[in-house]
Amino acid sequence: MDPTFTLIGALMLVFSIVLSPLSSRVGMPVLLVFLVVGMLMGEDGPGGIEFDNVELAFLIANLALGVILLDGGMRTRVDTFRVGLKPAMMLATVGVALTAGGAAIVAWWVFDLHWLIALLIGAIISSTDAAAVFSLLQGRGLHLNERVSATLEIESGSNDPMAIFLTLMLVTLISQHQDGAFASGLLMLVQQFGIGAPAGILGGFAIVALTNRMRLTPALYPLLVAAAGIAVFSATNAIGGSGFLAIYLSGVVIGNRHVRMMPMILQVHDGLAWLAQLCLFLMLGLLVNPSDLVPLAGGGLILAFTLIFVIRPLTVLLTLWPFGFNRRELGFISWVGLRGAVPIVLALFPIIAGLPDAQLVFHAAFFIVLVSLVVQGTTMAPLARKLKLEVPAGEDPYRRLPLDAPAAGDHELMLFPLRGQNWESPKRLGQLRLPDNTAVAGVFRNRQCLQPTKDLEVSTGDVVAMFATPAVLPELGKALSGRQAPKHLAERAFFGDFVLNGDALLGDVEQVYGIEFDEFPPDLSLAECFAKRTKGHPVVGDKVILGPVTLVARATEADRVTKVGLKMDTSQND
Repeated sequence: MDPTFTLIGALMLVFSIVLSPLSSRVGMPVLLVFLVVGMLMGEDGPGGIEFDNVELAFLIANLALGVILLDGGMRTRVDTFRVGLKPAMMLATVGVALTAGGAAIVAWWVFDLHWLIALLIGAIISSTDAAAVFSLLQGRGLHLNERVSATLEIESGSNDPMAIFLTLMLVTLISQHQDGAFASGLLMLVQQFGIGAPAGILGGFAIVALTNRMRLTPALYPLLVAAAGIAVFSATNAIGGSGFLAIYLSGVVIGNRHVRMMPMILQVHDGLAWLAQLCLFLMLGLLVNPSDLVPLAGGGLILAFTLIFVIRPLTVLLTLWPFGFNRRELGFISWVGLRGAVPIVLALFPIIAGLPDAQLVFHAAFFIVLVSLVVQGTTMAPLARKLKLEVPAGEDPYRRLPLDAPAAGDHELMLFPLRGQNWESPKRLGQLRLPDNTAVAGVFRNRQCLQPTKDLEVSTGDVVAMFATPAVLPELGKALSGRQAPKHLAERAFFGDFVLNGDALLGDVEQVYGIEFDEFPPDLSLAECFAKRTKGHPVVGDKVILGPVTLVARATEADRVTKVGLKMDTSQND
């Protein structure tokens, strides 16, 4: 291998990583930085690298997407499926088909193509991209309400089979002129979902069992999970299922089961997912010459803006109206129809099949992705805050280290740095309200480890080491939190001054606060008020406005609000 090639590749990675902090400062998606660096290093840019190996690019892209989906699945809580599964699956199936049809009409008009080629372009750009969605939701400090985040994450992780079905069916129909292409394509769709879903779930349980049975060097556990996940991905593809859906569901199973060394696995896989995204977008950038995009800039902008401002919003409204989303949530989901690596990878199918206008299809898909990342990716965080879809986030530990000892059970060593106004005045350890079944392991101060005693005072700058289980993390994070949340997310400003049980009756609240609620009967509980407003799936942050009072869901359990905040100031209402 030419050492110059490896040097250039390594420098591209270094350059992209060094530029990544700049992207957050200017509000630019980091994936766009990787894509642009790849284009600059390509044939038209200063790098002058000629790369046109479509088959190699397709192989690398599939493996990279598998790693990204595995990591995203492991970070998806199964509890979110109760609120996000049904709407996400509507978007991932009916929504993809509607998007493909709408985009095809515009593509047929602006590019003057045969209607089958226009349909192919629509199918290729019809799915949102998991790499882009996971990156922007998890990497921009956004803590959205569960209904919105769950819907977006599950949709982006599960809508690939439908897009692949439409793409392959149209490629077959165009290349072979088969009359039975639709029937065979429909069979393929059933196979993609019917084989991919059970294979992914069974594969996930098998990976969990294998990981928990093995006694390995700690560093090998993340590699075992990654290799086993790719094995599930490849095996599912080999038997006609959706490997993308399978590896995502395997990740969901792994992330929601007790797995040995899980914090270390997540930490390493975070790095693997970033490496996969880097390589994927750099490589896809190399495949495109900017000069090839200029001729279709006009039509591409029309198609991209129609997709963003018309087709996606209409699709979201048509598919999600039965599920209890409010207008702000529908508006945000409409905006986050991010296109990323998947449409570019699907656009390689026509090139591999040697279809007419294959290069036009590829360049159109690439242009749509660029516009989507620039327009939607850069505005997602500000829009979420403007629409007030954020909810207060808990304090996560700086570091989590699994103990991996039978006697310790699920306990981990967690490090919490003390910061913010709460800790400017020293507090004794004995005064802290810590959850049961936890213990202070030590206090680090000025590179010294202090023995924990009840009278030891801790303050800003100290790091408290705790033995605790993941189950008490929310409570523990609240006890040791010192982060200054934005004003609108401060606990009292967001939830109000009063805390009520979800079982409290409206009539009792009326008597205590001297307020009459005409909209609901007095024998209705607060939890039932939220259930009626949200069609049975309330989440933290939901609001019910009753005259001068705003009820805010503070805690939920199994589709029922258990704690309610009460705000008397109507000026804080949305």
